[in-house]
Amino acid sequence: MTRSPTYFIKTYGCQMNERDTEILAGQLGVLGYSPAGRDRDADLIIVNTCAVRGSAEEHAFGYIGQLKQLKDANPGVRLAVAGCMAQEPGTIAWLKRYADHVDLVFGTHNLHELPRLLDEVEQRDEMLIDVWRTAGEVVEHLPSRRNDGVRASVNIIYGCDKFCTYCIVPFTRGKERSRDVLPIVEEVRALAAQGYEDITLLGQNVNSFGHDLNPPQDLSDLLAQLETIEGVRWLRYTTSHPRDFSQRLIDTIAASSKITRHVHLPVQAGSNRVLKRMNRKYTVESYLDLVGRIKAAVADVSLTTDIIVGFPGETEQEFEETLRLVREVRYDAAFTFLYSPREGTPAARWEGRDPVPNSAKKDRLNRLMALQYEISLQANQALVGREELALVEGVSKKNDMVWAGRTHSNKVVLFARHPQDDLIDRFVPVRISGAKTFYLLGEQIGGPLARPSSRDRVELPLL
Repeated sequence: MTRSPTYFIKTYGCQMNERDTEILAGQLGVLGYSPAGRDRDADLIIVNTCAVRGSAEEHAFGYIGQLKQLKDANPGVRLAVAGCMAQEPGTIAWLKRYADHVDLVFGTHNLHELPRLLDEVEQRDEMLIDVWRTAGEVVEHLPSRRNDGVRASVNIIYGCDKFCTYCIVPFTRGKERSRDVLPIVEEVRALAAQGYEDITLLGQNVNSFGHDLNPPQDLSDLLAQLETIEGVRWLRYTTSHPRDFSQRLIDTIAASSKITRHVHLPVQAGSNRVLKRMNRKYTVESYLDLVGRIKAAVADVSLTTDIIVGFPGETEQEFEETLRLVREVRYDAAFTFLYSPREGTPAARWEGRDPVPNSAKKDRLNRLMALQYEISLQANQALVGREELALVEGVSKKNDMVWAGRTHSNKVVLFARHPQDDLIDRFVPVRISGAKTFYLLGEQIGGPLARPSSRDRVELPLL
């Protein structure tokens, strides 16, 4: 009996890339492939790359280079590079020069063509490069291979039209393209029937959902429809852009029992001059007004953000304005980054003319993190004594006698594990008993909630 071919996918980057990997895996499953636990055991290796930050690119380049040894030892293995980096001309040039062991290169716009591309690779003796420079129409009903569990991600919009001056995404993911409402609702309904209870809606800018449809739709309307689906317990969405976060969406979240009380609202900087140079299209004042309206309407909201330190030309005074904003908003957590130039963006050109010294960048980042850690600890301490529902994600990495879960407001909570209990992917009531900077401590105060739907794990052809 001939064994089925195997595949291994190495994924870098965001949840959108992880979702793309599920679709690539689904197509391979239809072709008769089965997953391999290690790259060395696979007949096909796909590197699904990320171009948002330089560190992710460096890791991907390093891994691609390492695969040459594997290819030399097993010339029959097929190597493919996909994802955002494949959309960049610089990546193509690097692959041609340093990675001729790669068999296939394709981008974000044509991942649905994987079966055809694999067939064509077998007819060639040289690297096949098939990268679309512009995106086509949204392709529905592609097969998907999701992980077992209760959490699932659903694409609702692709691409981004904002063109922030530091960001490569509009060039690698293309213009904004919303999915129609009906396929999204059908997908979430099917996922709920399979036992998925925690649904995350994905997009580079989910707040723009529906503006390009005919007739136009709105994220708040979509969320309201999804909330009615039996079996869905929590609804999340990421990522939001402050410019498009409407009062209507705030009111929908406030009235909902399923939309989680976690709002990730990237601010990037606390200086109006820097925000203008970033092309963020909002001011500090309008951002603070939005935050105030969210806090007033959504009880117990957990606010998180992204902040870039050392944007070209950022002065010490402007960085101090960012610290002032952080003190005023009091985020539950912040993802902080040193500015990373992306080739082809306006900010990358400015970096050459007006860079912030690395020593200043690192000093500012350390000061920002110290401030945010202090605020995060205080925010967590305020939750001590409260009762929360936690979705158990698994056993703690540091102590196998501790469960690690996540609350409705996206806080990590750790609580004692009894070896006879299997609580993974279950919703468990806990009382918060302690607080650390990055997580909460809890005590289980009841048994896991009953599952709202059956857990039929038959794979459905979902996008």
